[in-house]
Amino acid sequence: MSHFIHWLETHQLPCLYREWLGIPCPGCGMQTAFIELLKGHLVTSLRIYPPLIPILMVLFFLSLHLIIRFKKSAVIIKISVIITAGIMAVNYLFELITYLSIH
Repeated sequence: MSHFIHWLETHQLPCLYREWLGIPCPGCGMQTAFIELLKGHLVTSLRIYPPLIPILMVLFFLSLHLIIRFKKSAVIIKISVIITAGIMAVNYLFELITYLSIH
């Protein structure tokens, strides 16, 4: 697992949004937060990118829905996506405000 984590750390994709526009994108920090989560650093991961855990939960529910279609799976996925989008929007606004106040 440590080789995989090291590989992820050395092969992170650059944020083209930040490079071209000069401001962070709504997903900035997700790669680093995922790597920290794989290392077992949950609190650090949440500090770097709070929406990561909800995004992973949506992906889990979606894959579960595709494999086993239980009664309320579509409703659970819709609600999860709405909540996750809200968390992402609040996080992005906070990130933009913080970034613009520094620069």
